[in-house]
Amino acid sequence: MAKKIGFLVNSDRCIGCHACELACKNEYQQEPEIRWRKVYPLKEDSFGGVAREFASLACNHCEDPACLKACPVIAYTKREDGIVMHSKERCIGCKNCMLACPYKVPEFNKKTKKVEKCHMCAVRQDRGEKPACVAGCPMEAISVIDITDDIAGGERSLPGFPNAAITSPTTRFIKPVVGRQVRRDA
Repeated sequence: MAKKIGFLVNSDRCIGCHACELACKNEYQQEPEIRWRKVYPLKEDSFGGVAREFASLACNHCEDPACLKACPVIAYTKREDGIVMHSKERCIGCKNCMLACPYKVPEFNKKTKKVEKCHMCAVRQDRGEKPACVAGCPMEAISVIDITDDIAGGERSLPGFPNAAITSPTTRFIKPVVGRQVRRDA
């Protein structure tokens, strides 16, 4: 089986600093309102106690991407490694992909009149580098894993996340453990 990659988001390590968002914006010089990666606070009682927990989310590079199916001009393609690519050149800005994505990932750029989304820093990865968000996270809360590896770990969902059966997202999560403070060397 060919290697399929996805993000592993360790919500037990994420401190909500937004460094991953800033690293992405800096790498791609995005317009101020565009965010390919977003840090969300999790509900304080989602894991059985009151705590501040966060999840850093971007495109889930789904195994069955709704955005790809909805695009009338084939602006979306899926690489062999699982990365869902978007072509700004082919995009006509119809926003069908935005309506189809259950995770609300694609964003419309008002300046270019085109849709944009995370492409998991495919060019950086092709050069053997980490995605900007992964490299920029001071807590090492985001990584890229081979989802075909049984020991890769992580769960397919967090509270409030849309049903994984819809598109089979490749993002995996390590849920926070309430009452435990994570050390960086842990």
